[in-house]
Amino acid sequence: MKLIVGLGNPGNQYVGTPHNVGFGVVDIIAERYVVQFKKKKKNALYAEAIIGSEKVMLIKPQTFMNNSGDSVFQYVEMFKIDLSDIVVILDDIELTPGLIRTRLSGTGGTHNGLKNICLRLGSHNFARIRVGVGAPADGQDLADYVLTKMSEDKAKLVKVGMEKAADYAIDFVQGKKVVTTV
Repeated sequence: MKLIVGLGNPGNQYVGTPHNVGFGVVDIIAERYVVQFKKKKKNALYAEAIIGSEKVMLIKPQTFMNNSGDSVFQYVEMFKIDLSDIVVILDDIELTPGLIRTRLSGTGGTHNGLKNICLRLGSHNFARIRVGVGAPADGQDLADYVLTKMSEDKAKLVKVGMEKAADYAIDFVQGKKVVTTV
C-alpha cells in the first residue's frame, strides 16, 4: 500500500490558504479517481483508491499542521506502510507560486508540519512534493500569510502547481521517475 499525505488545517476558514495546498492536491487526486473522503480515522480524513495496480490511501490529517505527524504515524503503523511508499504534499513559501520541488528524502526544513512528520516517523526518508506559494510581503507575519486566503491571481498560479503535484504524486505511486524541480 502507498500513502499520499496532503498537509493542511481542518476547517472551512482555511480553504484557499497557502497552508492548505496539500489538502487541495489530494482532493484533485480523489476527484480524478472518483473516490470520496470518509469520516475521520486515526485523526485524518481518508480515501482509498487504486492507481495503476497500486492500492493507495489518501489522507488529510485533521490534527492541524504542526501535529500532522501524529496521524501519519498512526496510518504507517496501522497499515504497515514502508517509508519509501509515502509521499507528503505541502506548501513552500520559498518557491515561486506554482513551482514544484520534489525530493525522495530530506529534512523538514522550515515547514513545521513536515518537521513534525519527520519527528514522529523518526526518519526523513520519505518523498515530498513542495508546491510554491510565494513568500509573505516584507514585514508580514508568516502565520498570517499562510493562513490567509490567496489573491485570485496567486491562487491561479498555485492551482497550476497543484495539478502538477497531483500528476507527480500519481507518477510516484506508480513507480515512475519524477523530476526534482519544475
